Amino acid sequence: MSLSHLLLSVHSAALEMELLPLWLCLGFHFLPLQWRNGSGAATAVSQGGCKLVDALADCQGQNLASVPISLLTHSQVLILDDNPLKTLWNHSLQPYSSLESLSLRSCQLECIGCHAFQEQGRLQSLALADNSLSENYKETAAALHTLRRLQKLDLSGNSLTEDMAALMLQNLSSLEAVSLARNTLMRLDESIFEGLENLRELDLQRNYIFEIEGGTFDGLTKLRRLNLAYNNLPCIVDFGLSQLHVLNISYNSLEWFLASRQETTFELEMLDLSHNQLLFFPLLPQCSKLHSLLLQDNNMGFYKDLYNTSSPQDMVAQFLLVDGNVTNITTVDLWEEFAYSNLSALRFLDMSQNQFQYLPDGFLKKMPSLARLNLNRNCLATMYFLEPMGTLAELDLSHNMLSKLHLAPGLTGCLRSLRLLNLSNNQLLDIPLGLFADASNINTIDLSHNQISLCPWPLPVPVLLQLPVPSKMPDAPSCVDFRNIASLRILSLEGCGLRVLQDCAFQGTPLTHLDLSGNWGVLNGSMTPLRAIAPTLQVLSLRNVGLSPASTKLDFSGFKHLKELDLSGNYLTSFPRVQGSPALRTLDLRRNWLTALPLRDEWEQFTGSLSAVYLSQNPYDCCGLDSPAALQRLHTVADWTMVTCNLSSKVIRVVELPAGEPQGCKWERVDMGLFYLVLILPSCLTLLVACTVIVLTFKKPLLQVIKSRCRFSTIY
Repeated sequence: MSLSHLLLSVHSAALEMELLPLWLCLGFHFLPLQWRNGSGAATAVSQGGCKLVDALADCQGQNLASVPISLLTHSQVLILDDNPLKTLWNHSLQPYSSLESLSLRSCQLECIGCHAFQEQGRLQSLALADNSLSENYKETAAALHTLRRLQKLDLSGNSLTEDMAALMLQNLSSLEAVSLARNTLMRLDESIFEGLENLRELDLQRNYIFEIEGGTFDGLTKLRRLNLAYNNLPCIVDFGLSQLHVLNISYNSLEWFLASRQETTFELEMLDLSHNQLLFFPLLPQCSKLHSLLLQDNNMGFYKDLYNTSSPQDMVAQFLLVDGNVTNITTVDLWEEFAYSNLSALRFLDMSQNQFQYLPDGFLKKMPSLARLNLNRNCLATMYFLEPMGTLAELDLSHNMLSKLHLAPGLTGCLRSLRLLNLSNNQLLDIPLGLFADASNINTIDLSHNQISLCPWPLPVPVLLQLPVPSKMPDAPSCVDFRNIASLRILSLEGCGLRVLQDCAFQGTPLTHLDLSGNWGVLNGSMTPLRAIAPTLQVLSLRNVGLSPASTKLDFSGFKHLKELDLSGNYLTSFPRVQGSPALRTLDLRRNWLTALPLRDEWEQFTGSLSAVYLSQNPYDCCGLDSPAALQRLHTVADWTMVTCNLSSKVIRVVELPAGEPQGCKWERVDMGLFYLVLILPSCLTLLVACTVIVLTFKKPLLQVIKSRCRFSTIY
């Protein structure tokens, strides 16, 4: 079980922006609805294919060519999604003057009559996504202008240009949430959102926006969430939307992000700049409340230590900003771009998939509230722990080029708050011996795919004291020690080239998850090194560790809390003993050398608590599967349809075996005496023929010799 799957977690603030269309959808459908009647039970009826639940009428997907007129006139929510309406006529909604939410998604709408919403004075939510409203956008705009109380409007997926969108949004000052996603907007200016002073959420993702003029969002003083993902923006310079809480500009072509230097306090809490082409760390507001910064998948790096220059002028860049007749010049220090940003409130920082080769001095000191730091898939060669990391709880340094971790002399309690440390897929040979000193909260460590070794027992005195070993000490062990880490529960050592474990390798560490996969011969056929953690272990992976038929029968009866056991990819010829593990739920025995299914007594230990047993990719003998009871037991295996067996020098799936006794096994039922006679008879006949030929060949010379020696005539 790889711990990399346990490290995949997405920050909740980042998800909020991606779920904006879903919020709009739910708002359109259910915001104004009173779901239950006075007795507390929902009432539902069906009329003409539409489902009526209290004040909601759901007619989606009914192949309607027009709005039904026989629904309850007091309906407050009407859903007509996925119906080929094509046109919404002026009189279509006349019977439903109480509507507060209307959804017309994917209705092939090309035209909405200018008086179609004349009677819908209470309408607050309108969904028109995935139609063709660009065909008659002027008439549609006229219809929208009659909705004076509209708060939520979804116009996504209608092939609208910026001019069309500006006309449709004109004079809709009551709007609080607008979605223009998946349209053909290319260039934004101040006219498109003019008069929307109450707008709080704006979704512009998946357009073709490559330019945003200055002042475009200035009138949106209440705007809190802005989604510009999946566009073509090349840069953001002089960013000044201080009122925003969430900004998503992921999946663009950004090379620069420079915030305004004004003293205004920015309300920004979540900034997503991932999947762009940023070259430098973004220049963030000096006064902000930013707690989540996503910089994944860019081209960023720190360059001060790599750039050798004697002139300070060579270390700055100047940006020329032209706004009408006003020209401004912004000067930026390229090598200390993070130094002027306020990161004191930052809790989550994702810098994965970039080109960082080092972290500048004091980088983490500027983030006293940082809880999660993701630096995986970079070019880090060394990592320095020079100061306590405060509140840092998760640190991901996987998939780098780390060969050494440096711990400042005398520094203790460096990782006191750390719960998760991922160092997998690096080039580490050891870990500083004092790194885990006072790490009382460490729960998960992943050192997979590093060529490390575990410290022997007994340890040198500096190791026992959990202090850094002095560099002058020539016999400092190049090893890692996991003993007596009381908080450690999850440990992954997959593919570390570990030698045979000693009996006390994990003594004093109550592990619940352990992965030793890919370490050939690490157990040497014995479960003794794992006895110390047997009372607490719940998940154990021993995939591809070289367990062979020469090993003693594997006995897991002492692992009373074991829930998952992976023994795949070994050379086992018999089934392990798991009857003493009452909590076991999953057992994986794929890719071994099993030639027969477990006998009835062995099978009983699998049918107790186990819910999933995997037995495929083993060289079973088909002739051992002819028993109906054996085949019936096989049906309880999780991957029984993939189980194959060898029959007459070919591999066949068990589910494809012919009914009754397989033809390749019938020879075993023949009388063996007759079978041996059939085998010997051709040999005897061959020998007899050979003797006859020899006698006839040498007959005449032999008779002549006998005659000359006898010296008397013989009548023939």
